[in-house]
Amino acid sequence: MAGYSPKLPILRDSSEGYMLTKTPREVIAQNLKNLILTSPGERMMDINFGVGIRNYLFQQDTLSDRQTIRLAIEDQISKYMPFITINSIELHGSEVDAFNVGMNSINIIISYNVFPLNLDDVLEINISPS
Repeated sequence: MAGYSPKLPILRDSSEGYMLTKTPREVIAQNLKNLILTSPGERMMDINFGVGIRNYLFQQDTLSDRQTIRLAIEDQISKYMPFITINSIELHGSEVDAFNVGMNSINIIISYNVFPLNLDDVLEINISPS
């Protein structure tokens, strides 16, 4: 069956071969997730691409750090995916476990609209060290 691009992570389906994204919604969500997860300097030929969210994983969970992350996401989206309008960005930092040890995780929820397609969607990314 035809598709737009390989679904990441690349997996093979016994009936169709490599799994592909089937809708524009899937393609946009996958590309947005890659933009958030890619660290600057990681993408060849464009060292400025990416938010590098994993770089913030062991930072203190402060208001200024959350604002820095929010601004980095907004900047990268406006530069590399200008067809997306951000409705909201929610950042939830490290939860504390029963032994009062931080779990060093970041949960990002981005609500957005794709203007040309009049498509509303929400992307949730959970990042942890393991």
